[in-house]
Amino acid sequence: QMQLAESGGGLVQPGGSLRLSCQASDSIYYYVIAWFRQAPGKEREGIACISSGGYSRVYENSVKGRVSISRDLAKNAVYLQMSSLQPEDTAVYYCAGEDERGGYRCYDKVSPPRRGSWGQGTQVTVSS
Repeated sequence: QMQLAESGGGLVQPGGSLRLSCQASDSIYYYVIAWFRQAPGKEREGIACISSGGYSRVYENSVKGRVSISRDLAKNAVYLQMSSLQPEDTAVYYCAGEDERGGYRCYDKVSPPRRGSWGQGTQVTVSS
């Protein structure tokens, strides 16, 4: 089972930027990787995903225009560059992934994998 580990969270002022990393324990060549977040008292929300070939990237409306997802196959890593952060972006951010050959897709929305792997999360706090 693929293992995922997020890093890069922290405290940032409103309007600031952060880059989150999702490090995989094995090759992500065939994997769809997605980012989710969960704020206190709220449901988990999918925010971005990238397909196995990198040809499809989906951003949910809540972050569209402010985040960019990318991947580095050589490092088995996926990144989430976030800018113009606001207090409402405060949440624990998770990455999740599943082999696309099993049917998991990054196509029109960010959906959680049914059988895939999740990281432990990294806290992002936006506050002055």
